[in-house]
Amino acid sequence: MSSPRTSDVLVIGGGIIGLVTAWRAAQRGFATAVADPAPGGGAAQVAAGMLAAVTELHHGEQTLLGLNLASARRYPDFAAELTELTGHDLGYRRCGTLAVALDSDDRAHLRELHALQARSGLESEWLSGRECRRLEPLLAPGVRGGLRVDGDHQIDPRRLTAALLAACERAGVVFHRVRAERLSVAGGRAAGVVTRDGATLAAGQVVLAGGSLSGRLAGVPRDVLPPVRPVKGQVLRLTVTPRYAPFLSRTVRAVVRGSQVYLVPRENGELVVGATSEELGWDTTVTAGGVYELLRDAHELVPGITELPLTETRAGLRPGTPDNAPLLGPTQLPGLLLATGHYRNGVLLTPVTGDAMAHVLATGELPDEARPFTPRRFGAAALSEQPV
Repeated sequence: MSSPRTSDVLVIGGGIIGLVTAWRAAQRGFATAVADPAPGGGAAQVAAGMLAAVTELHHGEQTLLGLNLASARRYPDFAAELTELTGHDLGYRRCGTLAVALDSDDRAHLRELHALQARSGLESEWLSGRECRRLEPLLAPGVRGGLRVDGDHQIDPRRLTAALLAACERAGVVFHRVRAERLSVAGGRAAGVVTRDGATLAAGQVVLAGGSLSGRLAGVPRDVLPPVRPVKGQVLRLTVTPRYAPFLSRTVRAVVRGSQVYLVPRENGELVVGATSEELGWDTTVTAGGVYELLRDAHELVPGITELPLTETRAGLRPGTPDNAPLLGPTQLPGLLLATGHYRNGVLLTPVTGDAMAHVLATGELPDEARPFTPRRFGAAALSEQPV
């Protein structure tokens, strides 16, 4: 019988959060491994890549805002470091965001958001409908006003994921392309995992970064299991052909009939339209209704969108938590750490998550900006009530 393969740090999950954690851990000198049957997959393959700390602000999420802003500040250097290391163009654009209102109710909602942004010390500029159309001439004539946020940027999550894979390989991260089935616990602490093919992967520290699947790993004590649920999102990709270029110069978003819709233009001509938010468990079916609603709402914003070729429809699962904020750092089980539950902010929070997890792996302590997001903020009773 072969002896267990051992590493200092074993990351369960090779999505964008697992990859950045593994890369930063390896840079700290840890012998690092990742267990995932298809590294580079996960929610980032569906995400639009908005780095929207300001326009994504919601009432009651001011603490999360601090973490989002800390990560947004890191992005220019983070992207430059990854590109220099790997040669990958990440599609990072500082093009800004325009959030618009289509009726008086939406306009009132945006005014409230503007006031909240101002109280939070954030920069945004109120524009009239005419000023919005001057910035983006293809906007519908009925646009009633909007918020210009130059500090919200974008990145291509697929390119970012490919770069993180390359960075991990350069740093010596070992990839076990197999599913982790069960957490191994020995002497009262996490000691590794048993994989689907029966192999044992031993580790000094285990990081559970499985996205929406994080709550389904067998062997994790019920009072430690992360309270993560899947939230379905359907997303469309269209192509801006030369006939219609330039189409949009920045991300445009709005609330249409109570539903959020956004249009994210890439420099390569791709236009991402999203996203539904559906509490449907593990369903990842692309539905006619979801596609119809996204196109209908996007058409109300930018009527010309219906002339563009529809090139892809996808559905993914965001990892949601009870307070919509991530779970970062040590659990009550020694040796087991979490890096999951990023919900709608996974791409935005990639730089700060990598830094925070590397720090806690090396020191045992979370850095100041990450401390409010310890998994221990949810009591054992709350955790044990979560569905598995």
